[in-house]
Amino acid sequence: MTSRAQSLRDAIEEQIAIGKLRPGEHLDETVLATQFRVSRTPIREALIQLATMGLVVIRPRRGAVVAEIAPQQLVEMFEVMAELEAMCGRLAARRMFSEEHADLLKAHQACKEAHDEGNSDDYYYQNEAFHQQIYAGSHNAFLAEQARNLHRRLRPYRRLQLRVRNRMATSFTEHDEIVKAIIAGNGERTAQLLREHVMIQGQRFADLIASLSHLASKAA
Repeated sequence: MTSRAQSLRDAIEEQIAIGKLRPGEHLDETVLATQFRVSRTPIREALIQLATMGLVVIRPRRGAVVAEIAPQQLVEMFEVMAELEAMCGRLAARRMFSEEHADLLKAHQACKEAHDEGNSDDYYYQNEAFHQQIYAGSHNAFLAEQARNLHRRLRPYRRLQLRVRNRMATSFTEHDEIVKAIIAGNGERTAQLLREHVMIQGQRFADLIASLSHLASKAA
């Protein structure tokens, strides 16, 4: 993939993550080429790459659309994400160095500042950085790669969760307990906290589905 196509892939992925491009929405190569002031060739390359990531579906003779996830599949993906995060957390609690603890605390502080400002969009990005610190802290490159890949696939839905009432405050409180467990070196406690932090079920699932329905109605 060319560097231009890669930067376009990142830009389109970001539009999907923030909900500017919604699940099921058609991705017109000509429109995107005009928007980014490039030819259709790097746009096509970027869409193919997004398709390999699961964020886009390319249909023969019908073009590309933003991938949609059925509710049951979404639950299953969050179940796997919760276990990957738990594994990363368990290892991070055992393997993180003091310098990495300092980086984790900085990421946690950045989340606090976004939370205190009531800025869910900024919190979303700081939250990503927080979780990335934990993946890296596992010191298991293969596991971290799998966690990052699924995290990227679920970005639009994780972002929606933060817009549910009180979810940002709850998320930050959960982060605080996770940080304490990691620094204390308590792997099992960290794993449990991260599993509960990521898992969507019950009311959290109902809230996410309601948010998706709201987006769909706005797109109609």
